[in-house]
Amino acid sequence: GPELGLIAAAAKRHQVFVSIGFSEKNPLSAGSVWNSNLLISDEGKILNHHRKIVPTFYEKLVWAPGDGAGLQVSDTRLGKIGALICGENTNPLARYSLMAQGEQIHISTYPATWPTRKPSSTGNYDNLAANRIRAAAHCFEAKVFGVVCAGFMDQAMRDFFIQRDAQIAEIIDACQQAASFFVDPTGAVIGTTLHKEEGIAYAELDLRACVEPKQFHDVVGYYNRFDIFDLRVTRERTKVITWEGEASPQWPNLLEDEAP
Repeated sequence: GPELGLIAAAAKRHQVFVSIGFSEKNPLSAGSVWNSNLLISDEGKILNHHRKIVPTFYEKLVWAPGDGAGLQVSDTRLGKIGALICGENTNPLARYSLMAQGEQIHISTYPATWPTRKPSSTGNYDNLAANRIRAAAHCFEAKVFGVVCAGFMDQAMRDFFIQRDAQIAEIIDACQQAASFFVDPTGAVIGTTLHKEEGIAYAELDLRACVEPKQFHDVVGYYNRFDIFDLRVTRERTKVITWEGEASPQWPNLLEDEAP
């Protein structure tokens, strides 16, 4: 749409890469959306378009399952970049599909908060801790750098929700908010961390630091048994219908005055 067109134009104008999450409309269904991510190049071109393969928990009430077409690693001047959305970073096979393409920089995106129950009860979901665990695990296993991006709930967004349902104020205010940060190939957090604030985070990523850790565990190289394990990934867009046979017939003209 025009909004993403403006972002692509800005990426080209400022010569930056953009990874952006958005809710994507299904052109064939008025009641279906995907949780999607775009990677846009410094030339304003779409490098990859990924749809979250499985909505998580109650997300299934809103978003539809995606497909494997976006399980791609983009080879750029910055390095080989891959991305997964939120809970996909808990899926070992989705993560491995990116590792197996030589991923060097992994982008993971998360919501500002993700409550599963009222704060007064036990066992609520800690978005901050969970995201750090997942980011560290992937970067350590893949020997890649991680760029962890979380949404930020500002006062205006909070007020918008509470005006419509005052009962959720307790949930929003007490649940842990996520953070944006960077992770190195050892799983350590580096650079700037943004938590409960909006801003720009910085880190230097030296891809040479990905090499030595692979001497310890290279799961897409010598540290695997491909004679034992075999992963197959279907990277095709989901089709809602497949037509067989001839195209639709050409119906005759029923208007007499226009008849041949």
